[in-house]
Amino acid sequence: MDEAVGVNADPDMPSDSEGRSSRWRNWTGFWLLGLCNNFAYVVMLSAAHDILKQQGSHNSTSPTPSTVALDIEGAKGSHYDCSPVSTAAVLLADILPTLLIKFSAPFFIHKLPYGFRVLVCVATAIASFLLVSFSSTVWISILAYRQRLQTTPHNDKAKTGVIFASVSAGLGELSFLSLTVFFSRDVLGGWGSGTGGAGVAGALLYSALTQAGLSPRNTLLIMLVVPVAMVISYFFLLVFPPSFPQWKCREVESVRGGDSQSRRPLLDDTDEEEEREKGAEEDKVTGPLTFIEKLHIIKGLLRFVVPLGVVYFAEYFINQGLLELLYFPNFYLSHAEQYRWYQTLYQVGVLVSRSSLCCVKFRRIWALSLLQCVNAVLLLLSVYYQFLPSAWLVFVIVLYEGLLGGAAYVNTFYFISKETGDRQREFAMVAASVGDSLGIAISGLIAFPVHRYFCSL
Repeated sequence: MDEAVGVNADPDMPSDSEGRSSRWRNWTGFWLLGLCNNFAYVVMLSAAHDILKQQGSHNSTSPTPSTVALDIEGAKGSHYDCSPVSTAAVLLADILPTLLIKFSAPFFIHKLPYGFRVLVCVATAIASFLLVSFSSTVWISILAYRQRLQTTPHNDKAKTGVIFASVSAGLGELSFLSLTVFFSRDVLGGWGSGTGGAGVAGALLYSALTQAGLSPRNTLLIMLVVPVAMVISYFFLLVFPPSFPQWKCREVESVRGGDSQSRRPLLDDTDEEEEREKGAEEDKVTGPLTFIEKLHIIKGLLRFVVPLGVVYFAEYFINQGLLELLYFPNFYLSHAEQYRWYQTLYQVGVLVSRSSLCCVKFRRIWALSLLQCVNAVLLLLSVYYQFLPSAWLVFVIVLYEGLLGGAAYVNTFYFISKETGDRQREFAMVAASVGDSLGIAISGLIAFPVHRYFCSL
């Protein structure tokens, strides 16, 4: 199998020098799509973070916590210097719309043309920016985030804006992951790298613009350029195969036949001869996948989805339940500065590992999940017994944590794409996207009472 051309590519795609140019454009296009898909989410939700503490209600914040601004007034009387409300509470409110989309979309999303999906993602991202930017309570929150506001009116605008952001990111992720099956497989590396860069770039750009003197409202309005960049990346940068169903319902879920001997079936551990026979039979089958076939594919995906979910469960349990509690009072950085550096280094690790697919591929996702669980247990014990001597050790651990999480993400989807039959691949990429969101949601459920327990000591 020629990995440069990729089994995902349409046979009508250009080759040689024209093909190299197209592949470069497609890699860049998916990098920008990954950046835009998560960038708007990070920036908008970072602006709305303190609504939870000010309103005392379930508003949302980003699962990319590099931009979280902690209220370090602390829970009075607690042994730990921590906020009385865990960031896991806002994590839960934030991830649930995305999780709902990812659970339901695999069974109907193929009926929506890709062009229409992208326009919905762009529209909801724009709506999220506008709703939050014109929500006055958010700006009171941001401008006075170091002061605990005692009374703040309920703000449905901001809450609706967060929901739109969650819908945009969730629909975008599963749509662009399934879109990769129409291109050479290396675009998965571009997508992964772009999503990794969104956390770092979003936080830095938002901070730079606000510290330069722009009001948060004007900063968010400037960020409207991001959905526009998504439109340009998708419609003008990507080189689509001539047969790509841009504005047609995709009823036949088969990209192309062939290469059955070079892939390992996702569903069964059969011998090599049976694998070839099974692949040849699959290549003759056309038409949409039946409901029973989809259930069999989901069953086969568990070997990838479960380890991915465990990785994300462990890392978001760390990020939302433990990192705020890992405060070193004798360190030269304040509590808020320590927390911001924890989250920044985590995002750097994610960026590096999500960009590593071109250099190294690692199929044993279960090993990454085991190592991430070791991180979670180590930091949980360090919170309870306080045996870590310095924040420097936590800096190293969270950087390593980000490396594990990013590597699990890109390698999971790479090997699902590689080991799934051509007819199954598009559905498999959509269905597998639920793994990380499910792990994040479960971590929020557990991290919230754990945080409350420590703060009550």
